Amino acid sequence: MFYDHQQIEKKWQKYWEENQTYKTSDSTDKPKFYVLDMFPYPSGAGLHVGHPLGYIASDIYARYKRHQGFNVLHPVGYDSFGLPAEQYAIQTGQHPAVTTEQNITRYEEQLRKIGFSFDWSREVRTSDPSYYKWTQWIFIELFHSWYNKNTDKAEPISTLIKHFENKGTQDLNANQTEELHFTAEEWTTASEMDKEDILLNYRLAYRAETTVNWCPALGTVLANDEVKDGKSERGGFPVFQKKMMQWSMRISAYSERLLQGLKTLDWPQPLKDSQEYWIGKSQGAQVKFEIEGYPDETIEVFTTRPDTIFGATFMVLAPENPLVETITTPEQKAEIDSYIEETSKKTERDRMADVKNVSGAFTGSYALNPFSNERMPVYISDYVLMGYGTGAVMAVPAHDERDHRFAKKFNLPIKKVVETDEDIQEKSFDSKDSVCVNSDFLNGLKYDEAKALIISAIEKRGLGHGTTNYRQRDAIFSRQRYWGEPVPIYYKDGMPYTLPMSALPLELPEVEKYLPTEDGDPPLGNAKTFAWDEANQKVVDTDLIDEKTVFPLELSTMPGWAGSSWYFLRYMDPHDENVFVKKDLAEYWGQVDLYIGGSEHATGHLLYSRFWNMFLKDRAYINHNEPFQKLINQGMILGMSAFVHRIDGTNQYVSKNLAKQYQTQQIHVDVSLLKGTSDELDTEAFKTWRPDYADAEFIFEEDGRFITEREVEKMSKSKYNVVNPDDICEEYGADGLRLYEMFLGPLEQSKPWNTQGLSGVYGFLKKFWNLYFNGEVFEVSEEEPTKVEYKVLHTLIKKVVYDIENFSFNTSVSSFMIAVNELQKIKCNKRNILEPLSVIISPYAPHICEELWSLLGHTTSIEFEKFPVLNEDYLVEDEFAYPISINGKTKHKLSLSAQLSAKEVEELVVKDEKIQQFLDGKAPKKIIVVPGRIVNIVI
Repeated sequence: MFYDHQQIEKKWQKYWEENQTYKTSDSTDKPKFYVLDMFPYPSGAGLHVGHPLGYIASDIYARYKRHQGFNVLHPVGYDSFGLPAEQYAIQTGQHPAVTTEQNITRYEEQLRKIGFSFDWSREVRTSDPSYYKWTQWIFIELFHSWYNKNTDKAEPISTLIKHFENKGTQDLNANQTEELHFTAEEWTTASEMDKEDILLNYRLAYRAETTVNWCPALGTVLANDEVKDGKSERGGFPVFQKKMMQWSMRISAYSERLLQGLKTLDWPQPLKDSQEYWIGKSQGAQVKFEIEGYPDETIEVFTTRPDTIFGATFMVLAPENPLVETITTPEQKAEIDSYIEETSKKTERDRMADVKNVSGAFTGSYALNPFSNERMPVYISDYVLMGYGTGAVMAVPAHDERDHRFAKKFNLPIKKVVETDEDIQEKSFDSKDSVCVNSDFLNGLKYDEAKALIISAIEKRGLGHGTTNYRQRDAIFSRQRYWGEPVPIYYKDGMPYTLPMSALPLELPEVEKYLPTEDGDPPLGNAKTFAWDEANQKVVDTDLIDEKTVFPLELSTMPGWAGSSWYFLRYMDPHDENVFVKKDLAEYWGQVDLYIGGSEHATGHLLYSRFWNMFLKDRAYINHNEPFQKLINQGMILGMSAFVHRIDGTNQYVSKNLAKQYQTQQIHVDVSLLKGTSDELDTEAFKTWRPDYADAEFIFEEDGRFITEREVEKMSKSKYNVVNPDDICEEYGADGLRLYEMFLGPLEQSKPWNTQGLSGVYGFLKKFWNLYFNGEVFEVSEEEPTKVEYKVLHTLIKKVVYDIENFSFNTSVSSFMIAVNELQKIKCNKRNILEPLSVIISPYAPHICEELWSLLGHTTSIEFEKFPVLNEDYLVEDEFAYPISINGKTKHKLSLSAQLSAKEVEELVVKDEKIQQFLDGKAPKKIIVVPGRIVNIVI
């Protein structure tokens, strides 16, 4: 019977939807397993064949776990706020909600076509008010919390207020923006405004002036990963560093816990390394340096090498450091201002990455080295960042490469304080194994001893203290955009207050345009109804703000990562209107057992999710510390791009093999313009592809063809090398697509796509199908299988169980092919073989297996059928063909029972007629038997 994949797949996708086959039960009577894919953003381009790779892997695992009897949570949803939809809205005037809805509809249609076992009833969208109501609620909880270092967790702000009422700041050990000191009496007598101002210094969600990536053309703040080479990733607009009042999240309070928590996780080591580097723990000392002529000012630095303080010969401040304005002399002001202006055009990431270029400007002021008493000129340079440490460094050029380059450029002293034979005037030398020199009381001491002694001296002289520092800074949480969650804050006398729970969700208002206002306010400033009436507890018209009880609402929105920092929790209880997740359901589902997604989320999303999860645990809303227990980064499926060579300055194009004769530029062309599966360009199609190619001229090969250059690179719409999964499903079926993507290679590795390879997988599916048919007739025998048939089945069971549990999906597909070939050769059509075979293959190719399961007489889905159990007895060999050697040369083979002992084998070999002929009446001197391997007779 013909294998009609289209008819079969439509039939079973309809069945799954109508019967809600994959709807997850909240019943806790079965063991649970939570499988999750990283939240997709629904772009207008839809899916290409690279996108489903991780989804197919997670789906196989989810189906396998259902076969094992687990209650599986395998949900799907959409990270549907974001800059692309907003940019499209600005260009077209179409509301982002409309385009987002269209994109989601397209995504869902494509995902359903591939046959994923998602529980669609739990779908969440971050842009849905019923979802972001709870994102806003979490923000409010963060606002009303502080971090108590004594208990090492977040606590309600009410406990901090109580501490202030009883003790002021005495004995307070909190994570804070700046160190404050006041008594209980001073707190009690402070005004409400002053109290609110003080509390902002401790809240986990707080407002502060922060240096941000500001893009005037987009009218918004951009995250570091949205900026490339000083320009916005979208649109390529200039980006500047600018100080703005922004909402921030005090993730720095969790740095140590985020670091320690990594030890408990089954994640790829490179991903853990990325997080460790980002958190950047370092131990050293905080030291204050006096500034000549400024008795009220000091430069405070954090250094991991206080043992080298005698070698500090100059100081460098971040251009943003507030001290710069104070200590810059009139003579140096123009140079300093010019340098600050230049630095503002670079992102912090660019500044950190640019290690070779040295630049800076002299402030005109000098600091004093507290131990050598030497004058140290104070410079500014973009290699010092305001957000890391204190925004100032003591420069020890002899023993730090960057300081050395700076010293050479500006002709500053280089003083050796760590013993070395290297010429430190030519190259810096960094070592923790050498001893101190030219360092007064530290001379002759090794690193550990010197560090402990200098920290003690720093503390005794009141210059500072030993401390632990982290590179990780607090996360900027507001964006000057429209398409994001409104921040549930209103302002009274300039001070922020949270909206009551009854006002949530604070919904996005309608606006006439999605650009900033004429006054430079964010797009929400264009809304006619976006003010808070405190007396009546409701949102009212903006023009009522001047009235006594009506106050302005926050005009910034939340960043893209807000909704994706907790979505895994909402899937557990997606429709609850009273809580973000019921405690008992959070308890049951617990951590995500398997999380699959791209390595590009190594820091941002994964750190923020872990931070929010830890916070919610601190506040007793959930019970697990970490959100994702096991994580796998899938590799990329790469596309085969096509290029044409355009002769410089012309609209003339030259074929690949002739291109070396000309000065040319390579231009991407759409792979759909190639003829069939060849590298030959359809030149007429190329001319009609885009208007600027309409009058293109071509220089062809001698055979009249135009050959393109080909290259494997990332599959991307911009490279015109994407392959649409819909087309693959049409021609080869969803099962063919699923098997082929797994067959391409190990899950974690990147691999090139080749549509031609699909025919082999499709051929396997037809062979598998035909096992169940005799010509046109479905025919399965009830006869008991032979040992050989059972051996094929159980060899496959053993291999597939191992492969799935070790995520080696590519080798499973090879095993399917081998097993089906062997069963075909021996013409096996026994039910006791073919029935379990369909269950084994079903996680990978669910549609064909559902159809075969139905033809086998079953009326329920194959999905919950128990996975076949391995019986090792079928893998035990009954006989072994022993090679018999005489004096080291193989002369004969003898098949004997595999269960015989060495002595029994020896007795049977000697009695064998053929061996008797070789012995020719001679008695063997020695017989060596290795059971199951070989017999050697020495005569």
